[in-house]
Amino acid sequence: MKPGTRLTLDDSVRRRGPLLIGGSPLRLVRLGKAGTRLLDRWLAGEPLGDGPSEERLARRLLDAGLVHPSPPPLLTAADVTVVVPVKDNPGGVKRVLSATTEVAERIVVDDGSREPLPGANVRHERPGGPAAARNAGWRLAGTELVAFLDSDTEPEPGWLDALLPQFSDPTVLAVAPRIRSVPGDDVLARYEADRSSLDLGARPAPVRPMSRVSYVPSAALVVRRSALSAVDGFDTGLRFGEDVDLVWRLLELGAVRYEPTAVVTHEPRAALRPWLRQRFEYGTSAAPLSRRHPGKLSPARLSAWSAAAWALLALGRPWLALALAAGSTALLPRRLRGRGVPVPESLRLAALGHLGAGRLLAEATRRAWWPAALLTARGRRVLLAALVPCAAEALGHSPAWLALRIADDLAYGAGVWTGCLRERTPAALLPAFTEGALR
Repeated sequence: MKPGTRLTLDDSVRRRGPLLIGGSPLRLVRLGKAGTRLLDRWLAGEPLGDGPSEERLARRLLDAGLVHPSPPPLLTAADVTVVVPVKDNPGGVKRVLSATTEVAERIVVDDGSREPLPGANVRHERPGGPAAARNAGWRLAGTELVAFLDSDTEPEPGWLDALLPQFSDPTVLAVAPRIRSVPGDDVLARYEADRSSLDLGARPAPVRPMSRVSYVPSAALVVRRSALSAVDGFDTGLRFGEDVDLVWRLLELGAVRYEPTAVVTHEPRAALRPWLRQRFEYGTSAAPLSRRHPGKLSPARLSAWSAAAWALLALGRPWLALALAAGSTALLPRRLRGRGVPVPESLRLAALGHLGAGRLLAEATRRAWWPAALLTARGRRVLLAALVPCAAEALGHSPAWLALRIADDLAYGAGVWTGCLRERTPAALLPAFTEGALR
């Protein structure tokens, strides 16, 4: 990590002197006296020094997802080539090019538009898909960094200012900005502004499978060209999910970060039918991704204790469910006592773990398991209960917003099942069980 980097705590972290608990997945780190003093200095605004002990501690906290770096810049816009894949959207290309005049080069790949795009660097006579178009573009780039921008996006001024410093760390291979939906007046546009599947939120994060930010979309993504070459770019065998696949292969070589202070806007689908089709198609990518990346994709990741407690509740055994949840909660302080975690904090973590597991199971029921839930009366009751969080989210919105919220999950789930049938694998439908609350 480059000297001069400033560090901030992730907003999930609870600190009790030398003890840090937070991140995604949840981590516990206990510092020594020297480490505690270093962290105090960093959090007071002092930058990272050049000593090896500082580098080791900073890297440990960074890898645990407990801190976020703000390095001094090393690269500039002159080190960036923008690649724009496009099919039948000349107006969108014009907007992207107008917003990216500061970079070294812009490469436009016309992926089989009905009318050939004037000025395109590459023309595919027949559409090859986003992966093939992006591959054709980045292979022509002569700069260290390649910025992929879809033709329906538009970067805000200064969008590279927050992304490029992250590449001062040589382990960082890709950085993604926040992608926000363009506001509109109709209910679909308002829904997308609130819950776009491309918008990963306002909190920075390391990208890791089955964490809070498990992937980043390539609609707007900056990647080292050398890393693209090392993994041979996007997999053209994937029509959907090719960006998730690329990111997970990059993670085998280094780090990928999400930096939401950089913002790119995105034009959502304008009508209900293509919007639902898009959600369905996203769902179909889950099965092929689970084949290519075993163990990195699941509709719900939770402890076996929590899963058992919620299963008992679903089966109509509330007292047994409560007893199991209470028993497993009581065991956690004993497990964590040797790591210096106070009993009240252990109980809080256990309670939040059970509640979080319920949220994950409700989401998985809506997004992945709803076709199976419809087969029985009990399953239908569980599905109705799983819709309660959607109703809570919709407070202050119109009934049409709530309908879109439910349709979003159902369309995605239909795609997941379709993909599993095509690939002949149930892997994308199976929950993943963890051993405990902390790593």
